[in-house]
Amino acid sequence: MGLVYTTAGKAGFITALYILIVPVIGFLVFRKRNTWLVWLSVLLGIAGMYLLCINEGFSFSRGDILICICAVMFSGHILCCDYFAERGDPILISAIQFAAAALISWVAAFVLEAPSVDKLESAVIPVLYCGVVSGGIGYTLQMVAQKHTEPATASLLMSLESVFAVLTGSIFLGEQMSLRETVGCIIMFAAIILVQLPGMPGKKKGTGNIENEGSCQINGEGKTIE
Repeated sequence: MGLVYTTAGKAGFITALYILIVPVIGFLVFRKRNTWLVWLSVLLGIAGMYLLCINEGFSFSRGDILICICAVMFSGHILCCDYFAERGDPILISAIQFAAAALISWVAAFVLEAPSVDKLESAVIPVLYCGVVSGGIGYTLQMVAQKHTEPATASLLMSLESVFAVLTGSIFLGEQMSLRETVGCIIMFAAIILVQLPGMPGKKKGTGNIENEGSCQINGEGKTIE
């Protein structure tokens, strides 16, 4: 819905705010302490979003607001993926979330809209791409990857969607950004990278690596190793 009222490039960068929202949610809800780099990144992200989204006066466009809401909800999705991927089959979890999303969307379509065969045919390519490629393949790969990858590394890689959004928006849709919006994108991307620096050395989950010197584990033979 937000893409109807804003550009693909701007939407990509605003959506990438989940990288900044996740540590904030972690602090407010789970009381997880963050480094000063994280909070600096949050401030930079806000400044970049201001340059990118706020034009005349202190107001967002309708599309920008909807994409911001999307970013908040996507932050919750990442946290859920990280939690449940370790506790179940990621393929099965993906199938369940697709089925739930399909059911909710199907009901909402008949309640809020007037679906018809003609409308579906006019949007068949975007529907197929979003459903099969972006949804089916993309979110399944995300679930599988988060089972074996540290959240910091995974979120950094996923944040590159903002770069691809601007590039593809320019190449395929002919979208152009003003100098102000370009500076905002650069600042936001710097914040996205900066917030991940403390987590860059992260190791894969379940590898058995010991991060702190002096700690110990119990190996498969019942012996204690350092």
